[in-house]
Amino acid sequence: MTTLMIFIVLVLVGIAIWQMTKIFELTQLKTESGEIANDTDNKNNGYMLFAFLIFIYGITIFSFWKYSKFLLPEASSEHGGEYDYLMLVSFVIIFIVQTITQALLHYFGYKYRGKEGNKALFYADNDRLEFIWTIIPVIVLAGLILWGLYTWTNIMDVNDEDDPLMVELYAQQFNWTARYGGEDNVLGKANVRMIDIDRANVMGLDEGDSYATDDVIVKELHLPVGRKVNFKMRSQDVLHSAYMPHFRAQMNCVPGMTTEFSFTPIKTTEEIRRDSDVIEKVKRTNAIRAQRAAKGEDNSDPWEYDYILLCNKICGKSHYNMQMRIIVETQEEYDAWMASQKTFGETMAGTAPSSEEETVAVAD
Repeated sequence: MTTLMIFIVLVLVGIAIWQMTKIFELTQLKTESGEIANDTDNKNNGYMLFAFLIFIYGITIFSFWKYSKFLLPEASSEHGGEYDYLMLVSFVIIFIVQTITQALLHYFGYKYRGKEGNKALFYADNDRLEFIWTIIPVIVLAGLILWGLYTWTNIMDVNDEDDPLMVELYAQQFNWTARYGGEDNVLGKANVRMIDIDRANVMGLDEGDSYATDDVIVKELHLPVGRKVNFKMRSQDVLHSAYMPHFRAQMNCVPGMTTEFSFTPIKTTEEIRRDSDVIEKVKRTNAIRAQRAAKGEDNSDPWEYDYILLCNKICGKSHYNMQMRIIVETQEEYDAWMASQKTFGETMAGTAPSSEEETVAVAD
């Protein structure tokens, strides 16, 4: 923040000096009219174009060198590799086109600068050039779009083949709740109108639906590695977006409707923590946190790398804190964890009034 403030101050000081210089020029009686550019002005502006071209290339190279370490590690989902490859190709094409067009733009700005005695050539049109600079972008963009549609179709293959795990992600300001299909792997019916906070029915499950009885509701998402997961997503209040960056997965959660997404995790949490890039990220982060701890500042506890579910829509003042931890583990570890969870039916039985309490209520 201090560096940014210093940069802003320097920019403002530069602008102030430039303005004072212009004022000084206006006060000189013998100064030539500054409204008409002469050859010297045009030449200097041409050099400034080249200087700016070097600047944008330099800042681009610097950004790749300085900030590439903050990129996400390799995708941890089955479809993530194809997604990343499509993104890489798109960025390479954009970078090449940007490099060439910016170089030509700045070079021609210098080459065809105004010169005294020169007259611009009126060039009405050229069908061949028009065809070239129209058809090439059309072909490239059409190819990327078709490839993107094909990739999207493969990613959005939400079906019941391969015995997918059924999980619901329920969004509300400002937290996530997950629900598993339980023993039968079938999610029971639910509706926001059935929410009963007093009976801990926070997701509005239909207590009369037999499929809902064995559903498991949790605040930490566990997924078995190598098994396809079909997500059903709902929102209680406003538009949210379930974003799982490590799995290259995102889908809006829309009030009044159910959206879907599916992916297969391919790396456990323990495996991703042993990744060399992740080890470096954790090392850098904990070095910063150690400095904060030495100063007695908050948010200074050692950090451990985790998969995470975020909200990628600005849904209110605590949007930044709307997240849920995701743990990817072996099937055996997942089964052991699931066996330790209470079902919806057991939770409801625990909150139901006893016969003695019902007698007292009737007597009252």
